[in-house]
Amino acid sequence: QVQLVESGGGLVQAGGSLRLSCAASGSIFSINAMGWYRQAPGKQRELVANIISGNNINYSDSAKGRFTISRDNAKNTVYLQMNSLKPEDTAVYYCNADLLTTARVYLNSWGQGTQVTVSS
Repeated sequence: QVQLVESGGGLVQAGGSLRLSCAASGSIFSINAMGWYRQAPGKQRELVANIISGNNINYSDSAKGRFTISRDNAKNTVYLQMNSLKPEDTAVYYCNADLLTTARVYLNSWGQGTQVTVSS
């Protein structure tokens, strides 16, 4: 069993900052990639940022220059520092991980989501 537990969402005014955290736990042998997606009401889930194999970082165009993703491999945790937040950043943010379990099974796992609301 693998769990991803997110924290750090909330309500913030436009221009403010939030830091999301996601900790992976359970029968994990290794993690290839961790990242953040978001889904706004009536829209498809989209990639915000991810880290692949520890040093390959990708950002969506909307996240570039405002958001920073980082990872603590020792803690199996990924962070998303979000600055200069805009109302259009309002969404449920989901953590995602591509990992290998201790049973040597490849798994793509999702967290339960954390709400981020940016008021204008």
